[in-house]
Amino acid sequence: MMKNLCWMLLLVCAGAVQAEELSSGQALYLPVYSYLWHGDRMGDDKTPAKTQLSALVSIRNTSLKTPLTISSARYYSTDGKLLSEYVSKPTLIPAMGTLELFVERKEAQGGSGANFIIQWNSATATNPPVVEAVHADIRGGSHALTLITVARPVHLDK
Repeated sequence: MMKNLCWMLLLVCAGAVQAEELSSGQALYLPVYSYLWHGDRMGDDKTPAKTQLSALVSIRNTSLKTPLTISSARYYSTDGKLLSEYVSKPTLIPAMGTLELFVERKEAQGGSGANFIIQWNSATATNPPVVEAVHADIRGGSHALTLITVARPVHLDK
């Protein structure tokens, strides 16, 4: 009975995923963690432990035919301060290609609420790119922490 319920939930969840509408450009918000707070609050300042993470930002063109252009990838800190523009000039991603951006583990200014605003466009309406950040802190065989965040479309203030 429980096995059948799990399969039904899986099928319901799988059916809920729908393709996004075609677009000729968007702004995408991608959460990024340059570090994670964890553990218990300890010490005189009552702060939890902090682990720094690197982040591999993967911008994947899901079109079989249409190239995309990334016009901007702005990296912001937890307090909303613009820290860096990762795309110095418009960058073409060919059909089925991927553009990778990398935030080093030693970068701590972003904080636990860092984020990217990524802007893309194409000459014709196409599938929006899949944009994810793979966060990692891997040290030998004794320690490994990874997590993934996913971008979502946003409307930019005018």
